[in-house]
Amino acid sequence: MRTEREMMALVLDFARADERIRAVTLEGSRTNPRAPKDMFQDYDISFLVTDMQSFLDEPAWIDRFGERIILQTPEAMSMFPPELGERFSYLMLFADGNRIDLTLIPLEEKDAYCQEDKLLVVLLDKDQCLPHVPAPTDEDYWVKRPSAAFFRDCCNEFWWVSTYVAKGLWRKEILFAIEHLDRYVRPMLLKMIEWRVGIQTDFSVSIGKSGKYLEAHLSAERWQKLLSTYPGGSYEGVWTALFAMGELFREVAGEVADAFGYEYPHDDDERVTSYLHRVSQLAPDAKQIFDRDHHRHA
Repeated sequence: MRTEREMMALVLDFARADERIRAVTLEGSRTNPRAPKDMFQDYDISFLVTDMQSFLDEPAWIDRFGERIILQTPEAMSMFPPELGERFSYLMLFADGNRIDLTLIPLEEKDAYCQEDKLLVVLLDKDQCLPHVPAPTDEDYWVKRPSAAFFRDCCNEFWWVSTYVAKGLWRKEILFAIEHLDRYVRPMLLKMIEWRVGIQTDFSVSIGKSGKYLEAHLSAERWQKLLSTYPGGSYEGVWTALFAMGELFREVAGEVADAFGYEYPHDDDERVTSYLHRVSQLAPDAKQIFDRDHHRHA
């Protein structure tokens, strides 16, 4: 595997030799002094260039960086709408395990670009044309203090969508149930845990994308409780995960509410939890019984 020094030299030598490239920057975890260092860290590189179209017309120029396992160019894909405007990115995983996420940026966007992310280091500026870029910091990604309204909405969303999970399990629609558990309920649990970490650290840390640094801020017991909320591929497993989620959410949300003087919705919690237990205990033929009674009283 090529070393960091070798990879950076490869990128910068290429940029110095190409007159179209006027500046080079590095972004992401490799600029963050708090981020753990390992061999899987991407090289998030941007070239600020004068002639975007010439790069796009001759894509073989990226072959200079090494033999690739796979390439993705998001802005050229039909399935995923482009999000970078006039910019264009090449996501490259190489045969030696290194990865470069290289973005071409029109030079005229330099001022706006340099203000977008505080995890930014200027590697090369041929014309001294970039604005001043301060030392990199991850402060934009630190846990944010919740307002009372945010706390209330988080609790409401957690308990409201929990009922969708139960409905899906009762109907024997396990994919629907898991989708709602992981896509809507879990983010509220993780957000509440994130706020708890913020309280512990005076809101001065980031828990990383997808909560990847979260384990370092939780007790071993609480970490295991969180892991217990991830279901297997069975109805029983999803029920178990749902109730484990409710228990952990209640515990953590109570601590967050106490810390801020917010009101935790105990009544919503109790009513929804009772409802979930009732649904979980319904007989297998409960749907037919419900349908019959519903039509009888319609």
